[in-house]
Amino acid sequence: MAKKQSDIAVIDLFCGIGGLSHGFVIEGFNVVAGYDNVLNCKYAYEKNNKAKFHHKDVTLLKGSELNSLFGENIKILIGCAPCQPFSSYSFKIKQKDEHKVNLLYEFSRLIKECSPDIVSMENVPQLLNFNKSSIFNDFINVLKSLDYHIDYKIVYCPDYGIPQTRKRLVLLASKLGKISLLTPTHTPENYVTVRDAIGHLNPVKAGEYDKADPLHRARLLNALNLKRLRYTKEGGGWKDWPKELLPECFKKDSGKTYGSVYGRMRWDKPSPTMTTHCTGLGNGRFGHPQQDRAITLREAALLQTFPENYQFFESMETYNTSIICKQIGNAVPPMLGQIVAQSIKEHLKKYKSWQKK
Repeated sequence: MAKKQSDIAVIDLFCGIGGLSHGFVIEGFNVVAGYDNVLNCKYAYEKNNKAKFHHKDVTLLKGSELNSLFGENIKILIGCAPCQPFSSYSFKIKQKDEHKVNLLYEFSRLIKECSPDIVSMENVPQLLNFNKSSIFNDFINVLKSLDYHIDYKIVYCPDYGIPQTRKRLVLLASKLGKISLLTPTHTPENYVTVRDAIGHLNPVKAGEYDKADPLHRARLLNALNLKRLRYTKEGGGWKDWPKELLPECFKKDSGKTYGSVYGRMRWDKPSPTMTTHCTGLGNGRFGHPQQDRAITLREAALLQTFPENYQFFESMETYNTSIICKQIGNAVPPMLGQIVAQSIKEHLKKYKSWQKK
């Protein structure tokens, strides 16, 4: 008898506030739980995904606990182990956080212990080159030893309708048969742009917020940075400034390495990758294309493809801009989660293990 979607259970490791889970929720999957060791993610995860948040270090988690939650359903285990140790920035740092580096091994340990039918892992592309690929190859070899069919690729997010130039490594593995990610849905001619994502929002000034939307809040700029930004063209940066406004370090040859800091986005292009500091003007090309400020938390969330009704905080008493910015920057874009979920749907249809109600 073919399985129905209600007979499928999804568990999200390193779930954060639920970007990856939410993509599965949108596609109608039964997400039963998310695990993360950051407690401040609990409210947003549970409120928006109607799934239980387990505040637990994954190194202490056992496959038997996961299986008790999976029950007799088709088991789908998804997750994005913290990617900071493998990011391009972290390649400059010799001293790694070994706990975070080893979390991908914990992911593979749990796969061995609970034997999910389908696995999805998402991370930064640099994981392929980290430590001569040994960590990623070890992960692949575990899956092969357990007879999974495996497919992985580096995804350029605009190719799937996500309005930021984020690149991610996406892996799918299945015990049921061959599996692959859906083909791209967009081309450069119809990429979703910054204007498409945030152009409808009310204008706000630096240091202010939209009274109808507390998340639409921009950081305060000092007088000097505000003056600099007024010289900055759409898509431009500090090279637009007159010399008297340049910091001394920018005048040196080494200043070339500062790249796009203090830059403005372009209206009709996808945004740069959202980071955990994406609402700070000096942290990248995070200036609004037109207004004299950095992007707001709401704009960052929309560029990450979180729905406008996604709730990030319980009340103004629990509102914390730096925490919310970090949560948004660390999240998997929900639309990328949808693409993964849709790929798994098509896979299950093909192998007659799932049928639409």
